[in-house]
Amino acid sequence: MPKHLLWMLVASITLFSCKNVETTDEYCEPIYEYGIPIDSFDVVRGQIKKGESISQLFAKLGATNEMVNQLNLVKPEVFDMCKVRAGNNYSAYYTFDSVPQLIYVIYHNSITDHTVFHLQDSLHIHPFQKDVRSEVKLAQATITSSLWNAAVENNLNIALALNLSDIYAWSIDFFGLQPNDSFSAYYEELYVDSISIGIGEIYVAKFTHRGKNYYAFNFQNDDVSGFWDENGQSLRKAFLKAPLKFSRISSGFSYARKHPVYKTVRPHTGVDYAAPQGTPVMSIGDGTVIQKGHKGGGGNTVKIRHNSIYSSAYLHLSRYAKGLTVGSKVQQGQVIGYVGSTGASTGAHLDFRVWKNNTPINPLTMESPPVEPIPQKYMTEFKQLRDSLIQKIDTVQFVN
Repeated sequence: MPKHLLWMLVASITLFSCKNVETTDEYCEPIYEYGIPIDSFDVVRGQIKKGESISQLFAKLGATNEMVNQLNLVKPEVFDMCKVRAGNNYSAYYTFDSVPQLIYVIYHNSITDHTVFHLQDSLHIHPFQKDVRSEVKLAQATITSSLWNAAVENNLNIALALNLSDIYAWSIDFFGLQPNDSFSAYYEELYVDSISIGIGEIYVAKFTHRGKNYYAFNFQNDDVSGFWDENGQSLRKAFLKAPLKFSRISSGFSYARKHPVYKTVRPHTGVDYAAPQGTPVMSIGDGTVIQKGHKGGGGNTVKIRHNSIYSSAYLHLSRYAKGLTVGSKVQQGQVIGYVGSTGASTGAHLDFRVWKNNTPINPLTMESPPVEPIPQKYMTEFKQLRDSLIQKIDTVQFVN
């Protein structure tokens, strides 16, 4: 028996739509997958191997030479052979004949996007996209160590933690979270079949930090869009709370710190964030790059002027963002470099500094002004939405 047929017989999966398959007069509702009645076929599933072309895969699966030749003539706009990736999955559908025939091959581009190859008579190719459904959920978690761990410990999608960190980036210091801080969220989770593929809209969230509640209401119309507090103030501020995500503070702002390299007591007018080498570093606000280069003990440094009052600097970088030059305009959250250990440094970290009117200030206690609030003409509409969402998130007993 040919090797590919033996593999097919061992690994095939046959799906039935009737529980009692011995009852010949019972009507069976066909089960469809990718538009194919899969209960009419044996199905073999596998992964594209490294260096394997789609033509080689088809030949291995038992496609005729004629079909392989037709496949080689397919135009890129119909199916781009160069985009086939090792590790991507495929499904092959065979008849139940004594000599099984390969009728369909599905190449799975992603969990939602698939390409169907119909090999009967002549080659036909068409895309197939699986439906994405949303499920509205309520979630609550108490933080014992970090936002990330709280999501994992409560079996929540990690994307929820990432989205919350973005929403609260201007108002919550995620490097200073305390045990028993907590969050609640009313949101939609997206699924393909039974597999979660991420988070859709977050309608409302509440983050309790150091005993204070921080609400985030998703309000948008043709003129405004974003997350707002209970008074209609935007959660988006002029400056981010921190220039990188999911790290820890290893040294704070001080005018008398013993330097770990020089072993002398000297001012450290910044905050050190311990983070792995290569972690992206973001500008805390819009501005213009006024310095870029190696600055003595600070190593590779980028300094940004945000306005006539504030400027910030990012020290010990391993490298700079591509295309960044003195005079470059940067936006809030834009990556300007990567964590390193250049200059006078004992290990990978970011030394982050802020000046107000040319005087160093503690970034952790800096008050950042918000952007414009919701226009007064929309406040009635906003308050109605706010009140309904508060009922959702404050009165429901969450079960994780």
